[in-house]
Amino acid sequence: MVLLRKVIGDALRARRLAQHRTLREVSTAANVSLGYLSEIERGHKEASSELLASICDALGARLSEMLGDVSATFALAEQMEGADGRVAAAVSDGRVTTAVSDGDLTVQVHSDGPLRTTLTAMKRTTPPQRSTESVYAA
Repeated sequence: MVLLRKVIGDALRARRLAQHRTLREVSTAANVSLGYLSEIERGHKEASSELLASICDALGARLSEMLGDVSATFALAEQMEGADGRVAAAVSDGRVTTAVSDGDLTVQVHSDGPLRTTLTAMKRTTPPQRSTESVYAA
């Protein structure tokens, strides 16, 4: 199960890191304590809509854009959960690896954080063929 506060935190952190800004810079601009902003980004605290709007404003983003990112993440998670038990997932040190297989094709997504995700597709052939593409979120 995906937690809303975790997805919101990941989306906020991704935007902040994409701008090469520190927690301190954003917390000052949003008028929220550094510790509380950190808790929100880690998905440990749920922020009010007013606070989310303030943080988004400090990041130069619209609340609707951030919530759109969150919605897309939830849609993907729901699709993967609905794959009839063919989904395997592992979480280690904040890194997430998810694999989906239909017998002939296995797709694996490995996330090293909010800005780096590696997609690997393997087709069952002799010898095994493998293709890898790295995707960087903006």
